[in-house]
Amino acid sequence: MVKYVIITGGVLSSVGKGTIAASTGLLLKSMNYSVTLIKIDPYLNVDAGTMNPYMHGEVYVTEDGGETDLDLGHYERFVDITMSKYNNITAGKVYFEVIRKERAGEYLGQTVQIIPHVTNQIKDMIRDAQKHSGAEIVIIEIGGTVGDIEGLPFLEATRELALEEGNVAFIHVALIEHLKATGELKTKPLQHSVQELRRIGIQPHIIVARSEIPLDEETKRKVALYTNLRPEHVFSSYDVDLVYEVPLILKLQGYDKALTQKLGIEYRSPDTSKWEDFVRRVKNAGRTVRIALVGKYTKLKDSYLSIKEAIIHASAHLGLKTEISWIEAENLETDENALNVLSSYNGIIVLPGFGARGAEGKIKAIKLARENNLSFLGICFGLQLSVVEFARNVVGLKNANSTEIDPNTLHPVVTILDDQKSVKEVGGTMRLGAQKIILKPGTLAYRLYGTDVVYERHRHRYEVNPKYVDLLQKHGMVISGVSDKGLVEFIEFPDHKFFLATQAHPEFKSRPLKPSPVFIGFLKAAAGL
Repeated sequence: MVKYVIITGGVLSSVGKGTIAASTGLLLKSMNYSVTLIKIDPYLNVDAGTMNPYMHGEVYVTEDGGETDLDLGHYERFVDITMSKYNNITAGKVYFEVIRKERAGEYLGQTVQIIPHVTNQIKDMIRDAQKHSGAEIVIIEIGGTVGDIEGLPFLEATRELALEEGNVAFIHVALIEHLKATGELKTKPLQHSVQELRRIGIQPHIIVARSEIPLDEETKRKVALYTNLRPEHVFSSYDVDLVYEVPLILKLQGYDKALTQKLGIEYRSPDTSKWEDFVRRVKNAGRTVRIALVGKYTKLKDSYLSIKEAIIHASAHLGLKTEISWIEAENLETDENALNVLSSYNGIIVLPGFGARGAEGKIKAIKLARENNLSFLGICFGLQLSVVEFARNVVGLKNANSTEIDPNTLHPVVTILDDQKSVKEVGGTMRLGAQKIILKPGTLAYRLYGTDVVYERHRHRYEVNPKYVDLLQKHGMVISGVSDKGLVEFIEFPDHKFFLATQAHPEFKSRPLKPSPVFIGFLKAAAGL
Protein backbone atom coordinates (compact mmCIF):
# COMPACT_ATOMS: atom_id res chain seq x y z
CA MET A 1 0.00 0.00 0.00
CA VAL A 2 1.28 3.45 -0.96
CA LYS A 3 1.86 5.82 1.97
CA TYR A 4 1.36 9.58 1.82
CA VAL A 5 2.95 12.40 3.80
CA ILE A 6 1.07 15.71 3.47
CA ILE A 7 2.96 18.87 4.46
CA THR A 8 1.01 22.07 5.09
CA GLY A 9 2.13 25.51 6.21
CA GLY A 10 0.75 28.09 8.58
CA VAL A 11 1.08 31.71 9.73
CA LEU A 12 3.05 32.87 6.68
CA SER A 13 4.64 31.45 3.54
CA SER A 14 8.34 30.74 3.01
CA VAL A 15 8.81 29.20 6.47
CA GLY A 16 10.70 26.26 4.97
CA LYS A 17 8.06 23.70 3.98
CA GLY A 18 10.18 22.74 0.98
CA THR A 19 13.20 22.07 3.18
CA ILE A 20 11.10 19.98 5.59
CA ALA A 21 9.63 18.03 2.65
CA ALA A 22 13.11 17.44 1.19
CA SER A 23 14.52 16.48 4.61
CA THR A 24 11.65 14.03 5.10
CA GLY A 25 12.45 12.48 1.74
CA LEU A 26 16.14 12.19 2.58
CA LEU A 27 15.46 10.46 5.90
CA LEU A 28 12.97 8.00 4.40
CA LYS A 29 15.28 7.21 1.47
CA SER A 30 18.11 6.69 3.97
CA MET A 31 15.91 3.94 5.46
CA ASN A 32 15.82 2.30 1.99
CA TYR A 33 12.25 3.32 1.20
CA SER A 34 11.54 4.53 -2.33
CA VAL A 35 10.07 8.02 -2.29
CA THR A 36 8.80 10.71 -4.60
CA LEU A 37 7.76 14.26 -3.81
CA ILE A 38 5.01 16.49 -5.19
CA LYS A 39 4.82 20.27 -4.93
CA ILE A 40 1.30 21.69 -5.14
CA ASP A 41 1.13 25.36 -6.12
CA PRO A 42 -2.33 26.91 -5.79
CA TYR A 43 -1.66 29.68 -8.35
CA LEU A 44 -3.56 29.70 -11.67
CA ASN A 45 -0.45 29.65 -13.86
CA VAL A 46 -0.25 26.30 -15.63
CA ASP A 47 3.46 26.18 -14.75
CA ALA A 48 6.21 28.48 -13.48
CA GLY A 49 7.67 29.08 -16.95
CA THR A 50 6.19 32.53 -17.54
CA MET A 51 6.70 33.85 -14.02
CA ASN A 52 9.13 36.65 -13.20
CA PRO A 53 11.91 35.37 -10.88
CA TYR A 54 11.23 38.31 -8.55
CA MET A 55 7.73 36.91 -8.05
CA HIS A 56 8.58 33.27 -7.42
CA GLY A 57 12.32 32.66 -7.51
CA GLU A 58 14.02 30.55 -10.14
CA VAL A 59 12.20 28.33 -12.60
CA TYR A 60 13.50 24.82 -11.97
CA VAL A 61 13.70 22.62 -15.06
CA THR A 62 13.16 18.88 -14.78
CA GLU A 63 14.80 16.18 -16.87
CA ASP A 64 11.65 15.80 -18.99
CA GLY A 65 11.36 19.53 -19.66
CA GLY A 66 8.93 20.65 -16.98
CA GLU A 67 9.21 24.29 -15.89
CA THR A 68 8.47 23.96 -12.20
CA ASP A 69 8.65 25.45 -8.74
CA LEU A 70 12.10 25.83 -7.19
CA ASP A 71 11.17 23.42 -4.39
CA LEU A 72 11.63 20.55 -6.87
CA GLY A 73 15.28 21.56 -6.86
CA HIS A 74 15.39 21.09 -3.08
CA TYR A 75 13.82 17.65 -3.52
CA GLU A 76 16.34 16.53 -6.14
CA ARG A 77 19.34 17.86 -4.25
CA PHE A 78 18.37 16.36 -0.89
CA VAL A 79 16.91 13.04 -2.02
CA ASP A 80 19.05 12.52 -5.15
CA ILE A 81 16.12 11.40 -7.28
CA THR A 82 14.95 12.69 -10.66
CA MET A 83 11.79 14.76 -10.60
CA SER A 84 9.31 14.99 -13.47
CA LYS A 85 6.78 17.55 -14.67
CA TYR A 86 4.22 15.27 -12.97
CA ASN A 87 5.75 16.25 -9.62
CA ASN A 88 4.50 19.85 -9.80
CA ILE A 89 0.73 20.27 -9.67
CA THR A 90 -0.68 23.78 -10.07
CA ALA A 91 -4.24 25.06 -9.82
CA GLY A 92 -3.83 26.10 -13.45
CA LYS A 93 -3.11 22.51 -14.50
CA VAL A 94 -6.03 21.21 -12.46
CA TYR A 95 -8.64 23.67 -13.75
CA PHE A 96 -7.29 23.40 -17.30
CA GLU A 97 -7.90 19.65 -17.23
CA VAL A 98 -11.34 19.95 -15.58
CA ILE A 99 -12.49 22.45 -18.20
CA ARG A 100 -11.07 20.27 -21.01
CA LYS A 101 -13.04 17.30 -19.70
CA GLU A 102 -16.23 19.39 -19.39
CA ARG A 103 -15.90 20.66 -22.97
CA ALA A 104 -15.30 17.10 -24.18
CA GLY A 105 -18.48 15.94 -22.45
CA GLU A 106 -16.68 13.62 -20.07
CA TYR A 107 -18.83 14.69 -17.10
CA LEU A 108 -22.00 13.51 -18.88
CA GLY A 109 -24.07 16.63 -18.25
CA GLN A 110 -23.22 17.01 -14.56
CA THR A 111 -22.95 20.40 -12.89
CA VAL A 112 -19.17 20.73 -12.59
CA GLN A 113 -18.16 21.83 -9.09
CA ILE A 114 -15.13 22.21 -6.83
CA ILE A 115 -16.32 19.13 -4.92
CA PRO A 116 -16.18 16.49 -6.32
CA HIS A 117 -14.81 17.34 -9.78
CA VAL A 118 -11.86 19.58 -8.93
CA THR A 119 -10.89 17.60 -5.83
CA ASN A 120 -11.12 14.32 -7.78
CA GLN A 121 -8.86 15.78 -10.46
CA ILE A 122 -6.30 16.75 -7.80
CA LYS A 123 -6.35 13.21 -6.37
CA ASP A 124 -6.00 11.74 -9.87
CA MET A 125 -2.91 13.89 -10.51
CA ILE A 126 -1.37 12.85 -7.18
CA ARG A 127 -1.94 9.19 -8.00
CA ASP A 128 -0.60 9.65 -11.54
CA ALA A 129 2.63 11.11 -10.12
CA GLN A 130 2.95 8.12 -7.79
CA LYS A 131 2.40 5.65 -10.66
CA HIS A 132 4.91 7.49 -12.81
CA SER A 133 7.57 7.13 -10.10
CA GLY A 134 6.58 3.77 -8.64
CA ALA A 135 7.45 5.09 -5.17
CA GLU A 136 6.35 3.48 -1.92
CA ILE A 137 5.96 6.82 -0.15
CA VAL A 138 4.66 10.07 -1.66
CA ILE A 139 5.51 13.34 0.09
CA ILE A 140 3.16 16.18 -0.88
CA GLU A 141 3.94 19.80 -0.08
CA ILE A 142 0.97 22.18 -0.37
CA GLY A 143 2.16 25.70 -1.19
CA GLY A 144 0.91 28.80 0.58
CA THR A 145 -0.67 28.83 4.02
CA VAL A 146 -3.74 27.31 5.62
CA GLY A 147 -6.66 29.70 5.13
CA ASP A 148 -5.64 30.89 1.64
CA ILE A 149 -8.81 30.70 -0.46
CA GLU A 150 -6.99 29.24 -3.47
CA GLY A 151 -5.51 26.43 -1.36
CA LEU A 152 -8.80 25.12 0.06
CA PRO A 153 -9.57 22.64 -2.77
CA PHE A 154 -6.12 21.07 -2.31
CA LEU A 155 -6.55 20.70 1.45
CA GLU A 156 -9.98 19.16 0.89
CA ALA A 157 -8.51 16.78 -1.71
CA THR A 158 -5.85 15.57 0.73
CA ARG A 159 -8.47 15.17 3.46
CA GLU A 160 -10.41 12.92 1.07
CA LEU A 161 -7.20 11.12 0.09
CA ALA A 162 -6.56 10.28 3.74
CA LEU A 163 -10.05 8.76 4.04
CA GLU A 164 -9.65 6.74 0.86
CA GLU A 165 -6.07 5.57 1.25
CA GLY A 166 -5.39 5.36 4.98
CA ASN A 167 -1.88 5.57 6.44
CA VAL A 168 -1.52 9.26 5.64
CA ALA A 169 0.61 11.46 7.88
CA PHE A 170 -0.20 15.18 8.07
CA ILE A 171 2.74 17.41 9.01
CA HIS A 172 2.11 21.07 9.74
CA VAL A 173 4.99 23.55 9.50
CA ALA A 174 4.34 26.89 11.15
CA LEU A 175 6.20 29.86 12.56
CA ILE A 176 6.80 30.51 16.24
CA GLU A 177 7.87 34.12 16.70
CA HIS A 178 10.80 34.89 18.99
CA LEU A 179 10.24 38.23 20.70
CA LYS A 180 13.75 39.49 21.35
CA ALA A 181 12.58 42.26 23.68
CA THR A 182 11.23 39.74 26.20
CA GLY A 183 12.95 36.53 25.07
CA GLU A 184 9.55 34.82 24.67
CA LEU A 185 8.55 32.28 22.03
CA LYS A 186 4.97 33.14 20.97
CA THR A 187 2.89 30.11 19.96
CA LYS A 188 -0.52 31.74 19.41
CA PRO A 189 -0.20 32.19 15.60
CA LEU A 190 0.69 28.49 15.27
CA GLN A 191 -2.27 27.53 17.43
CA HIS A 192 -4.60 29.50 15.15
CA SER A 193 -3.26 27.90 11.96
CA VAL A 194 -3.81 24.43 13.45
CA GLN A 195 -7.32 25.43 14.49
CA GLU A 196 -7.99 26.46 10.89
CA LEU A 197 -6.74 23.07 9.67
CA ARG A 198 -8.93 21.23 12.16
CA ARG A 199 -11.92 23.34 11.14
CA ILE A 200 -11.69 21.89 7.63
CA GLY A 201 -11.26 18.36 8.91
CA ILE A 202 -7.50 17.83 9.14
CA GLN A 203 -5.75 17.03 12.42
CA PRO A 204 -1.95 17.26 12.08
CA HIS A 205 -0.05 14.21 13.31
CA ILE A 206 3.27 16.07 13.59
CA ILE A 207 4.10 19.75 14.13
CA VAL A 208 7.38 21.23 12.91
CA ALA A 209 7.80 24.66 14.53
CA ARG A 210 9.99 27.11 12.63
CA SER A 211 11.76 29.60 14.85
CA GLU A 212 14.96 31.57 15.17
CA ILE A 213 16.09 29.53 18.17
CA PRO A 214 15.46 25.92 19.31
CA LEU A 215 12.22 25.33 21.19
CA ASP A 216 12.52 24.64 24.89
CA GLU A 217 10.57 21.75 26.43
CA GLU A 218 7.97 24.03 28.00
CA THR A 219 7.13 25.57 24.62
CA LYS A 220 6.91 22.11 23.05
CA ARG A 221 4.47 21.01 25.74
CA LYS A 222 2.40 24.14 25.21
CA VAL A 223 2.23 23.58 21.42
CA ALA A 224 1.31 19.94 21.95
CA LEU A 225 -1.46 20.78 24.44
CA TYR A 226 -3.15 23.32 22.15
CA THR A 227 -2.79 21.27 18.96
CA ASN A 228 -4.02 17.96 20.40
CA LEU A 229 -0.67 16.19 20.11
CA ARG A 230 1.84 14.47 22.35
CA PRO A 231 5.00 16.56 23.06
CA GLU A 232 7.19 13.96 21.31
CA HIS A 233 5.37 14.78 18.05
CA VAL A 234 6.36 18.46 18.16
CA PHE A 235 9.71 19.23 16.52
CA SER A 236 11.91 22.29 16.29
CA SER A 237 13.35 23.56 13.00
CA TYR A 238 15.45 26.53 13.99
CA ASP A 239 17.65 28.87 11.97
CA VAL A 240 20.92 27.35 10.78
CA ASP A 241 23.75 28.64 8.60
CA LEU A 242 23.44 25.71 6.21
CA VAL A 243 20.09 24.37 5.00
CA TYR A 244 21.59 20.88 4.61
CA GLU A 245 21.78 20.60 8.41
CA VAL A 246 17.99 20.45 8.75
CA PRO A 247 17.49 16.68 8.20
CA LEU A 248 20.23 15.94 10.74
CA ILE A 249 18.60 18.27 13.29
CA LEU A 250 15.24 16.56 12.80
CA LYS A 251 16.83 13.12 13.07
CA LEU A 252 18.45 14.03 16.40
CA GLN A 253 14.99 14.88 17.76
CA GLY A 254 13.46 11.56 16.69
CA TYR A 255 11.44 12.95 13.78
CA ASP A 256 12.23 9.89 11.63
CA LYS A 257 10.89 7.51 14.31
CA ALA A 258 7.69 9.50 14.81
CA LEU A 259 7.10 9.59 11.06
CA THR A 260 7.46 5.85 10.53
CA GLN A 261 5.17 5.24 13.49
CA LYS A 262 2.45 7.47 12.01
CA LEU A 263 2.81 5.84 8.59
CA GLY A 264 2.68 2.34 10.06
CA ILE A 265 5.96 1.26 8.47
CA GLU A 266 9.07 -0.41 9.85
CA TYR A 267 11.65 1.90 11.39
CA ARG A 268 15.13 1.40 9.98
CA SER A 269 17.96 3.51 11.29
CA PRO A 270 18.75 6.05 8.53
CA ASP A 271 22.28 5.90 7.15
CA THR A 272 23.15 9.60 6.91
CA SER A 273 26.93 9.23 7.32
CA LYS A 274 27.79 10.59 3.86
CA TRP A 275 25.43 13.50 4.36
CA GLU A 276 27.00 14.28 7.74
CA ASP A 277 30.45 14.21 6.12
CA PHE A 278 29.26 16.67 3.43
CA VAL A 279 27.93 19.07 6.09
CA ARG A 280 31.22 18.85 8.00
CA ARG A 281 33.20 19.65 4.85
CA VAL A 282 31.08 22.72 4.13
CA LYS A 283 31.34 24.02 7.70
CA ASN A 284 35.06 23.29 8.07
CA ALA A 285 36.21 24.54 4.67
CA GLY A 286 39.69 26.05 4.51
CA ARG A 287 40.94 28.20 1.66
CA THR A 288 38.71 31.12 0.60
CA VAL A 289 37.88 31.91 -3.02
CA ARG A 290 35.89 35.00 -4.05
CA ILE A 291 33.36 34.65 -6.86
CA ALA A 292 31.26 37.38 -8.50
CA LEU A 293 27.85 36.39 -9.85
CA VAL A 294 26.67 38.88 -12.49
CA GLY A 295 22.95 38.90 -13.24
CA LYS A 296 19.75 40.91 -13.58
CA TYR A 297 17.73 39.44 -10.69
CA THR A 298 20.41 39.57 -8.00
CA LYS A 299 18.18 41.42 -5.50
CA LEU A 300 16.37 38.13 -4.94
CA LYS A 301 18.97 35.41 -4.44
CA ASP A 302 16.36 32.65 -4.96
CA SER A 303 16.31 33.70 -8.64
CA TYR A 304 19.57 31.76 -8.99
CA LEU A 305 19.11 29.24 -6.19
CA SER A 306 20.42 26.18 -8.05
CA ILE A 307 23.60 27.99 -9.10
CA LYS A 308 24.27 29.07 -5.52
CA GLU A 309 23.76 25.49 -4.31
CA ALA A 310 25.95 24.05 -7.10
CA ILE A 311 28.76 26.34 -5.90
CA ILE A 312 28.32 25.01 -2.35
CA HIS A 313 28.47 21.39 -3.61
CA ALA A 314 31.64 21.94 -5.65
CA SER A 315 33.25 23.99 -2.87
CA ALA A 316 32.74 21.17 -0.36
CA HIS A 317 34.23 18.69 -2.82
CA LEU A 318 37.35 20.86 -3.17
CA GLY A 319 37.58 21.89 0.49
CA LEU A 320 37.01 25.54 -0.36
CA LYS A 321 35.10 28.30 1.36
CA THR A 322 33.50 30.27 -1.44
CA GLU A 323 32.46 33.87 -0.81
CA ILE A 324 29.76 34.91 -3.26
CA SER A 325 29.10 38.52 -4.27
CA TRP A 326 25.95 39.33 -6.22
CA ILE A 327 26.62 41.95 -8.89
CA GLU A 328 23.71 43.73 -10.59
CA ALA A 329 24.54 43.74 -14.32
CA GLU A 330 22.94 47.15 -14.95
CA ASN A 331 25.38 48.80 -12.54
CA LEU A 332 28.31 47.68 -14.71
CA GLU A 333 26.91 49.64 -17.66
CA THR A 334 27.36 53.05 -16.03
CA ASP A 335 29.69 52.60 -13.05
CA GLU A 336 33.35 52.21 -14.05
CA ASN A 337 34.37 51.71 -10.44
CA ALA A 338 32.02 48.71 -10.21
CA LEU A 339 33.79 47.23 -13.22
CA ASN A 340 37.20 47.82 -11.62
CA VAL A 341 36.02 46.10 -8.41
CA LEU A 342 34.92 43.12 -10.51
CA SER A 343 38.53 42.54 -11.59
CA SER A 344 39.50 41.82 -7.95
CA TYR A 345 37.51 38.56 -7.82
CA ASN A 346 39.01 35.11 -8.37
CA GLY A 347 36.26 34.19 -10.80
CA ILE A 348 33.17 35.52 -12.57
CA ILE A 349 29.93 33.75 -13.45
CA VAL A 350 27.57 35.45 -15.88
CA LEU A 351 24.11 34.23 -14.96
CA PRO A 352 21.08 33.29 -17.06
CA GLY A 353 18.20 35.71 -17.59
CA PHE A 354 16.03 36.63 -20.56
CA GLY A 355 15.75 40.14 -22.02
CA ALA A 356 17.83 43.20 -22.84
CA ARG A 357 18.04 44.72 -19.35
CA GLY A 358 21.58 44.41 -18.03
CA ALA A 359 22.88 42.71 -21.19
CA GLU A 360 25.54 45.34 -21.93
CA GLY A 361 26.74 45.11 -18.33
CA LYS A 362 27.13 41.34 -18.71
CA ILE A 363 29.05 41.87 -21.94
CA LYS A 364 31.45 44.21 -20.12
CA ALA A 365 31.97 41.57 -17.42
CA ILE A 366 32.71 38.93 -20.07
CA LYS A 367 35.22 41.21 -21.83
CA LEU A 368 36.93 41.92 -18.50
CA ALA A 369 37.26 38.19 -17.73
CA ARG A 370 38.50 37.29 -21.22
CA GLU A 371 41.08 40.06 -21.46
CA ASN A 372 42.37 39.71 -17.89
CA ASN A 373 42.55 35.90 -17.81
CA LEU A 374 40.02 35.64 -14.94
CA SER A 375 38.30 32.32 -14.43
CA PHE A 376 34.96 32.61 -16.22
CA LEU A 377 31.78 30.59 -16.50
CA GLY A 378 28.86 31.67 -18.67
CA ILE A 379 25.51 29.92 -18.27
CA CYS A 380 22.80 29.96 -20.98
CA PHE A 381 22.42 33.69 -21.76
CA GLY A 382 26.00 33.90 -20.49
CA LEU A 383 27.10 31.80 -23.47
CA GLN A 384 25.06 33.85 -25.94
CA LEU A 385 26.53 37.13 -24.69
CA SER A 386 30.03 35.61 -24.69
CA VAL A 387 29.53 35.01 -28.42
CA VAL A 388 28.31 38.59 -28.88
CA GLU A 389 31.29 39.99 -26.95
CA PHE A 390 33.78 37.93 -28.98
CA ALA A 391 32.13 38.85 -32.28
CA ARG A 392 32.31 42.54 -31.43
CA ASN A 393 35.73 42.82 -29.83
CA VAL A 394 37.79 40.08 -31.52
CA VAL A 395 36.13 39.30 -34.85
CA GLY A 396 35.42 42.99 -35.44
CA LEU A 397 31.67 42.85 -36.02
CA LYS A 398 30.99 46.07 -34.13
CA ASN A 399 27.22 45.85 -34.34
CA ALA A 400 26.95 42.15 -33.49
CA ASN A 401 24.12 41.26 -31.15
CA SER A 402 21.37 38.83 -30.28
CA THR A 403 18.05 39.42 -32.01
CA GLU A 404 16.50 39.08 -28.56
CA ILE A 405 18.19 42.38 -27.66
CA ASP A 406 18.18 44.06 -31.09
CA PRO A 407 15.84 42.47 -33.67
CA ASN A 408 17.39 44.66 -36.40
CA THR A 409 21.08 44.01 -35.69
CA LEU A 410 23.32 43.84 -38.76
CA HIS A 411 25.11 40.80 -37.36
CA PRO A 412 22.65 38.45 -35.60
CA VAL A 413 25.25 36.11 -34.10
CA VAL A 414 22.53 34.83 -31.75
CA THR A 415 19.00 34.37 -33.07
CA ILE A 416 15.85 32.26 -33.20
CA LEU A 417 16.24 29.62 -35.88
CA ASP A 418 13.83 29.57 -38.83
CA ASP A 419 12.08 26.35 -37.76
CA GLN A 420 11.11 27.97 -34.42
CA LYS A 421 9.65 31.23 -35.72
CA SER A 422 6.25 29.80 -36.68
CA VAL A 423 5.50 28.58 -33.13
CA LYS A 424 3.18 31.05 -31.37
CA GLU A 425 2.70 29.65 -27.84
CA VAL A 426 5.02 31.04 -25.18
CA GLY A 427 7.52 28.31 -24.39
CA GLY A 428 6.82 26.51 -27.65
CA THR A 429 10.05 27.75 -29.19
CA MET A 430 12.19 26.74 -26.23
CA ARG A 431 14.56 23.85 -25.86
CA LEU A 432 13.61 22.38 -22.50
CA GLY A 433 14.87 19.53 -20.34
CA ALA A 434 17.75 17.12 -20.84
CA GLN A 435 19.44 17.40 -24.23
CA LYS A 436 22.26 15.38 -25.74
CA ILE A 437 25.61 17.20 -25.97
CA ILE A 438 28.52 15.81 -27.99
CA LEU A 439 31.87 16.98 -26.61
CA LYS A 440 35.01 17.48 -28.65
CA PRO A 441 37.96 15.35 -27.47
CA GLY A 442 40.93 17.29 -26.13
CA THR A 443 38.88 20.28 -25.02
CA LEU A 444 38.33 21.66 -21.53
CA ALA A 445 34.68 20.55 -21.58
CA TYR A 446 35.74 17.01 -22.53
CA ARG A 447 38.33 16.89 -19.72
CA LEU A 448 35.82 18.10 -17.15
CA TYR A 449 33.21 15.47 -17.97
CA GLY A 450 35.65 12.70 -18.95
CA THR A 451 33.37 11.49 -21.75
CA ASP A 452 32.28 12.47 -25.23
CA VAL A 453 28.48 12.51 -24.66
CA VAL A 454 26.61 14.15 -21.78
CA TYR A 455 23.01 15.16 -21.11
CA GLU A 456 22.38 18.52 -19.47
CA ARG A 457 19.13 20.39 -18.95
CA HIS A 458 18.21 23.37 -21.08
CA ARG A 459 15.84 26.31 -20.97
CA HIS A 460 16.39 28.74 -23.80
CA ARG A 461 14.88 30.05 -27.02
CA TYR A 462 17.79 31.68 -28.87
CA GLU A 463 20.73 29.85 -30.46
CA VAL A 464 24.18 30.75 -31.74
CA ASN A 465 23.58 31.52 -35.42
CA PRO A 466 25.09 28.67 -37.49
CA LYS A 467 25.95 31.18 -40.25
CA TYR A 468 28.63 32.73 -38.02
CA VAL A 469 30.17 29.60 -36.49
CA ASP A 470 33.01 29.22 -39.02
CA LEU A 471 33.96 32.90 -38.65
CA LEU A 472 34.00 32.65 -34.86
CA GLN A 473 36.19 29.54 -34.97
CA LYS A 474 38.53 31.16 -37.50
CA HIS A 475 39.30 33.87 -34.92
CA GLY A 476 40.08 31.42 -32.10
CA MET A 477 36.82 30.45 -30.44
CA VAL A 478 36.63 26.70 -29.84
CA ILE A 479 33.21 25.07 -30.14
CA SER A 480 33.77 22.26 -27.65
CA GLY A 481 30.24 20.89 -27.50
CA VAL A 482 27.37 20.64 -29.96
CA SER A 483 23.86 19.19 -29.94
CA ASP A 484 22.95 16.21 -32.10
CA LYS A 485 21.70 18.81 -34.63
CA GLY A 486 25.03 20.65 -34.57
CA LEU A 487 23.87 23.60 -32.45
CA VAL A 488 26.50 25.24 -30.23
CA GLU A 489 26.44 23.93 -26.64
CA PHE A 490 29.90 24.79 -25.22
CA ILE A 491 32.51 27.38 -26.18
CA GLU A 492 35.97 27.96 -24.74
CA PHE A 493 39.36 29.59 -25.36
CA PRO A 494 42.36 27.22 -25.05
CA ASP A 495 44.87 29.96 -24.19
CA HIS A 496 42.76 31.16 -21.26
CA LYS A 497 43.14 30.07 -17.62
CA PHE A 498 39.51 28.90 -17.56
CA PHE A 499 36.94 30.32 -19.94
CA LEU A 500 33.92 28.11 -20.47
CA ALA A 501 30.38 29.00 -21.48
CA THR A 502 27.50 26.62 -21.96
CA GLN A 503 24.04 26.87 -23.45
CA ALA A 504 22.91 24.34 -20.83
CA HIS A 505 22.13 24.69 -17.13
CA PRO A 506 24.55 22.28 -15.39
CA GLU A 507 23.45 23.62 -11.99
CA PHE A 508 20.16 21.71 -12.21
CA LYS A 509 21.90 18.32 -11.98
CA SER A 510 24.39 19.20 -9.25
CA ARG A 511 23.95 17.30 -5.98
CA PRO A 512 25.67 17.66 -2.58
CA LEU A 513 27.33 14.26 -2.99
CA LYS A 514 27.63 14.52 -6.81
CA PRO A 515 28.79 18.04 -7.71
CA SER A 516 28.63 19.30 -11.29
CA PRO A 517 31.95 18.82 -13.15
CA VAL A 518 31.57 22.29 -14.66
CA PHE A 519 31.42 23.98 -11.24
CA ILE A 520 34.25 21.85 -9.88
CA GLY A 521 36.46 22.87 -12.80
CA PHE A 522 35.55 26.53 -12.53
CA LEU A 523 36.21 26.78 -8.77
CA LYS A 524 39.38 24.72 -9.02
CA ALA A 525 40.77 27.18 -11.57
CA ALA A 526 39.56 30.21 -9.61
CA ALA A 527 41.35 28.93 -6.48
CA GLY A 528 44.49 28.07 -8.41
CA LEU A 529 44.34 24.40 -7.45
